Amino acid sequence: MRFQGKITDWNDAKGFGFVTRHGSAKRIFVHITAFERGQQRPVIGDIVTYKEEQDGKKGYRAVTVQLIAHTKRQSLRCNQKSFGDRFLPVLACCFLFFPVLAVMQGKLHVAVLVAYFLFSIVSFYLYRQDKIAAQHDRWRTSEATLHLADLLGGWPGALIAQRRYRHKSSKSSFQIGFWTTVLLNCAALGWLTSQAGRDIQKALLA
Repeated sequence: MRFQGKITDWNDAKGFGFVTRHGSAKRIFVHITAFERGQQRPVIGDIVTYKEEQDGKKGYRAVTVQLIAHTKRQSLRCNQKSFGDRFLPVLACCFLFFPVLAVMQGKLHVAVLVAYFLFSIVSFYLYRQDKIAAQHDRWRTSEATLHLADLLGGWPGALIAQRRYRHKSSKSSFQIGFWTTVLLNCAALGWLTSQAGRDIQKALLA
């Protein structure tokens, strides 16, 4: 038997939430893998139809879920776009002009600039793969690995991936760690452009 209900709780970063059956206060666990392929990702307020399947000691979970309030869902998704979703990826791209300018002025070795671009690509890839893994219940990339890649200069790519795939962007504890790595990396970059930093670069990269 299929039931109809509304998504009343949804954690997009982790890929699961709860659906409340119409005419009832009963909430059923639902995972992103329960949605049929080709459908857009759910948001709170979506109307869905589903079947219930016993989930061991956890009670029941929704399976073969279908979205039926597509128009409403699109408007909700549009409203969810914040200033940060639009501005922060642009900020990440603009930041990369600073090391480019520093290289042109002779304050930074070109290897540092190359490292920023390479680690940004690595971070973008790691976030993308972790998002896919979360959607399919696969082995996840540890947050420590993500933070390390960001600290080494990959945070511009990470910031773009977070907003592009809506991954880790709403988890406050992760965001605190992420912005800490950004500040530390920017501080290190600023030091590298100082006289002492340039001397170290010459000694190591000459």
